Amino acid sequence: MIVDPEIENKEIAQQYKELLRISYQTLSEEDKKLIRLAFDTAVDAHRDQRRKSGEAYIFHPIAVAKIVADQIGLDATSIAAALLHDVVEDTAYTFEDLERLVGSTVAKIVHGLTKIAHLKKDKDISLQAENFRKMLLTLNDDVRVIIIKIADRLHNMQTMDAMPEYKQVKIASETLYIYAPLAHRIGLYNIKTELEDLGLKYTEPQRYRDIKLKIEDSKEEQEAYIDSFTALIQDQLNKEQLGYFIKGRSKSIHSIHRKMQKQNIPYEKVFDKFAIRIVYQADRSQEKFIAWKIYSIITDFFTPNPTRLRDWITSPKSNGYEALHITVMGPENRWIEVQIRSERMHEIAEKGYAAHYKYKQGNQKEVGIEDWLNKLQEVLENNTGNAVDFVNDFKLNLYAKEIFVFTPNGELKSLPQGATALDFAFSIHTEVGMKSRGANVNGKLVPLSRELKSGDHVEIITSNHSKPTANWLDFVRTSRARAKIKSSLNEEKKRIAEDGKEILRRKLKPLKLSFNEKTITHMLRFFRLNASQDLFYRIGLGTIDNTKLKEFAADYNNTLINFFKRRIRSGEPSKNPNPTDEISSKFDKLVFGKERQTLAHSLANCCGPIAGDEVFGFITVKEGIKVHKKDCPNALGLQANYAYRILPAKWVDSSAEEYFATLKLSGFDALGLVNDVTRIISTTMHVNINRLSFETNDGLFKGEISVSVKNKTMLTKLVQNLMRINGIEKVTRS
Repeated sequence: MIVDPEIENKEIAQQYKELLRISYQTLSEEDKKLIRLAFDTAVDAHRDQRRKSGEAYIFHPIAVAKIVADQIGLDATSIAAALLHDVVEDTAYTFEDLERLVGSTVAKIVHGLTKIAHLKKDKDISLQAENFRKMLLTLNDDVRVIIIKIADRLHNMQTMDAMPEYKQVKIASETLYIYAPLAHRIGLYNIKTELEDLGLKYTEPQRYRDIKLKIEDSKEEQEAYIDSFTALIQDQLNKEQLGYFIKGRSKSIHSIHRKMQKQNIPYEKVFDKFAIRIVYQADRSQEKFIAWKIYSIITDFFTPNPTRLRDWITSPKSNGYEALHITVMGPENRWIEVQIRSERMHEIAEKGYAAHYKYKQGNQKEVGIEDWLNKLQEVLENNTGNAVDFVNDFKLNLYAKEIFVFTPNGELKSLPQGATALDFAFSIHTEVGMKSRGANVNGKLVPLSRELKSGDHVEIITSNHSKPTANWLDFVRTSRARAKIKSSLNEEKKRIAEDGKEILRRKLKPLKLSFNEKTITHMLRFFRLNASQDLFYRIGLGTIDNTKLKEFAADYNNTLINFFKRRIRSGEPSKNPNPTDEISSKFDKLVFGKERQTLAHSLANCCGPIAGDEVFGFITVKEGIKVHKKDCPNALGLQANYAYRILPAKWVDSSAEEYFATLKLSGFDALGLVNDVTRIISTTMHVNINRLSFETNDGLFKGEISVSVKNKTMLTKLVQNLMRINGIEKVTRS
């Protein structure tokens, strides 16, 4: 490709002028100086670089800055950061150079935008997930990081034609999985739509071309329909002396594709391929009144579908989106969605964050961005997993569709779709969540696992005796609840381990064994555990009981025989046991889904998961369930394209699981008997009552108790303790 330097330089200068001209924000002289300095620095830094297409590399940062300035509407600092976003990663410039030239704020944003380029290639992680985590950690300080990153991804997607096909598919899958939902969550609907369409263009090119062609073919028909709709209501709107405009909005190629796929129908059967948008002029105080006036005019002419009314003016979405959506039976007896919004609402829908900032008054916060950042803060604070877990938690908190439920005081709470009563409890307060026992939903008593629906009135029932259990993690949806439960379980495990340590110290004395590091090391090897806390925890639970300790003592006292036994058993010297065996013995069971089912499965060859790895199941067409590691190289692609075939899975340590048992009691009725029973259960270590019922007849009683225990040893101990109560003649397990 032969390039005339003079023509190229003129084009670069022209692009710079265009950048200043299209800026959504009003630029001061100081702003223009900062942008010019950033521009000159970027031109110098990238002077010898070219893109795959052959054009000068500087056109990319300029294009990203133009998206930031015009389509998103950010400030001069953001425009400068966009111009410089690849400088540190791809050129000889350092962060210190940028700080000296353009100041610490711009340099900090660029730091957040710089990818992790020095990760070891042999590390078994998702590079994209690591990059994303790093961006979000910087976002904690400045929201502009993520918004500029979205602009960068948009321009990359717009200019991918020169890339090899495998890279196109990879980048497009990441875009659909992370960036498009993120743009939607911030309120950048236009950019979200373009990212989704471009993602489909490269992941399913034939489907993309077919739908695009059909949309273009039906454009005239769509415009004629909008004209016929407008003609019927125009006179009435004009009588009200409203300033307004009406236009159509085509459903995106990606959303039509998704509907065709979900409902298994051809293009022709998708009836809501476009919507009509009415944008009106109004003072802020009159916006709601005029929206409902327009609603009234439309429903005078067209029959509304009452189940499809969406009032996001009274209760805006958590990203700040406001509008009134109605679906009516329009001309030619076709259902058509009508979106009613003021010019202010329209601008916020188009520009997102920047328009929120523009319309902010005094100390009023932008509801959507602030709420979003608060939720993000929780994910960042509780980030203890690997990178892919982090991304999944982030998506869990921020991408799900929303429901709105009421507290007992009538306050409206926003939660992700699929959230349970327990999620609601943790959204009220951590202590409420920790002590939850059940919930009243619309006046009815329901379990904590009950999924909530918009409009539900929810009241949480608490008890000082309640505490989080491992199965809570199977049905919570919000990352806040998940993080708090995990933290509590870890604390509980530490407490049990402390008790177990003292129990072990006492139990070793009669066995004539010293409680020291040497003994503990031998015990870890004998019981195939990784750490002393695991050992103490099992002692505390009673999983390792007196019988097993005696077996260990016999083994320990005959070390020579023990050495050969272990060598034969493991095929390795005793001082270096196989770590895979240790993990396998600790995590010995794979369960799937909320119900923790044991299902037939096979392990994927691409990532070779072993017992104890973080995993998920993928339902294949011919080979049943394949189990992949969460940080498998194919994980993002599978989740991006086949989310509906993903099955939650995890390895569990069967010795540390909770089990449910029902005990039947019978005997002679006596005063205070029920109190004695509940006292014994509550004081027996790590046993929880789930249900209890008693009935008496002629001085005799029958009772049934449902309990959850950690293992059979505990259940046996509980039965023995119950049998000591005066009046109880029989205790059996049903």
